[in-house]
Amino acid sequence: MKIALLGYGKEGQAAENYFKTHFDAECDIFENFTYDEIKKRDYSSFDYILRSPSVPPLGLKNESSLTKYFFDHCPCPIIGVTATKGKGTTCSFIKSILDSLGEDAYLVGNIGNPSINILDSLKPTSIVVYEMSSFQLWDLEKSPHIAVLGHLEPDHLNVHKDYADYLSAKSNITRWQTESDYLIYYSKNPETVKIADTSKAQKIPYPYKVSQDILATIHLPGVHNQENALAAIAAVASYQNISPDEFIREKKSQILAGLSNFRGLPHRLEFLRELNGVKYYDDNFSTNPSSTRVAVNSFPDNNVVLIIGGRDKTNYEDLPEIYEIIKAPQIKKVILIGESGHELANRYQDSRFTLANSLEEAVQSARQAAEDLANAVVIMSPSAASFDMFENVYDRGDKFKNLICSLN
Repeated sequence: MKIALLGYGKEGQAAENYFKTHFDAECDIFENFTYDEIKKRDYSSFDYILRSPSVPPLGLKNESSLTKYFFDHCPCPIIGVTATKGKGTTCSFIKSILDSLGEDAYLVGNIGNPSINILDSLKPTSIVVYEMSSFQLWDLEKSPHIAVLGHLEPDHLNVHKDYADYLSAKSNITRWQTESDYLIYYSKNPETVKIADTSKAQKIPYPYKVSQDILATIHLPGVHNQENALAAIAAVASYQNISPDEFIREKKSQILAGLSNFRGLPHRLEFLRELNGVKYYDDNFSTNPSSTRVAVNSFPDNNVVLIIGGRDKTNYEDLPEIYEIIKAPQIKKVILIGESGHELANRYQDSRFTLANSLEEAVQSARQAAEDLANAVVIMSPSAASFDMFENVYDRGDKFKNLICSLN
């Protein structure tokens, strides 16, 4: 067997290991290419073409992806989760609740664990929680037994040809579902509701009302995280073929344990420390305005110092939206960093702005500003990609975390 691997990140490396181990496959690796370059190649000598998530579908014979391969070979039910933001947190809540119930549960996908790594470990009684980006859903031809479809808005338009293409990819999470499947969907978002209206699955809208003690168990700040938890409860209830209300009545203690045990994912509004009366939060997974808005709105009663900026993904078309977010009354100081930070400083004159030329300088400026305020929080929520100054979003978040933890 001869395989072409298009891209060699985590999924490409996992695919190489899997197919060499199981099929003694010969794997040719293709990296650092443009879409036009990779589409023009001659693949006639290959039995299989496997795309990494960020490579758009090429429409070639024998073309597939790890996601498609996994769905074709997985022996157990899959709970698939997608949204513009919040899907990783929702998946983690689901996994934590399943763990509290004693289920043989696995968490894979966009969260950082390639699904093919667990394929040999799965049994029919296992359950897979799959975080699915638009790239992983792009040309999927099977939908999970249980789908969670969260808030949607424009994202990754530097890769998708337009917003309609992005939404079409997201809709594949329910496109192939039947009446025996379940769709948990976010009822406050028009785009999500439109997709849900086309689904054949049994539908459960969220958020829904629950007792206050359930919400009080959630350690993560913000209404959005309460809503993520409600989606998770509904997903696990669907796995047990009962309603969320019935599930809460029957398994409340396990639900509370599952919600309480999850303390949040790195770089998603992650609390780092408190120093000199100031609380520091790492929200470096914020790569668009919506996630920054959520972060800011999570602290309506605090004085906020915001670090924002990076590589813009919209040719600066989202700067007016970002500036509207910055106008929130709780934001007392804004530290601008990176390419979009400099562009914000050029376009808008605002006395709260301070321009920083490095992350170190941004952290020091934020600290000085916050310690002059009462009830202050510092949030780094860039609302932009990381590639202007960092290797990736994890690198950006880790460097910020290290700087904050080294303050004294």
